[in-house]
Amino acid sequence: MGRAWQALRALRLRLLGPEKELVGTDQFGNKYYRVPQYQTGAGHIKPERRFVEAVNRQAYQYEMGDFPTEWEAWIRKKRKDPPTIEEILKNENYRQEMKQKVKDVYEQDKLLQTKEYKEGLVAEPVHTQVKGHASAPYYGKKEPSQDPTSTASTFQPGSWMPPGSDSSKKK
Repeated sequence: MGRAWQALRALRLRLLGPEKELVGTDQFGNKYYRVPQYQTGAGHIKPERRFVEAVNRQAYQYEMGDFPTEWEAWIRKKRKDPPTIEEILKNENYRQEMKQKVKDVYEQDKLLQTKEYKEGLVAEPVHTQVKGHASAPYYGKKEPSQDPTSTASTFQPGSWMPPGSDSSKKK
């Protein structure tokens, strides 16, 4: 009987591929799977594969942050074991705390800068306005007008030739 089961398993593996196993889901409803390492009929060893089935998403709609970083690290095989929901929540709380701390430090720095400006300890930043670019033909001069300078009725096809061209020397 063992030989028959082995033959059926090999046939199923060849026709349907290896069996995927659900490893977990995240708070967004995405399901994470793994296909364990297996040997093909030809004797090739296929390594473990990890992937995600996203909820209501097409492949082109993925954006950064759609998957928790812990799950992304597991999919990319940066970690051996899949994350637990407790670990994900703990890390999310930590990220929120850090965002709040950064916001508080930024506000304190802004208040300190304002105080230093008022006391004359630090010069206020100068806001310069740059018009054009040094390589522009009107740099440092009056900017060209937006109004057209010629009309289409004065243009004659073939009347202008670039300087130094052979056809302009023949005339």
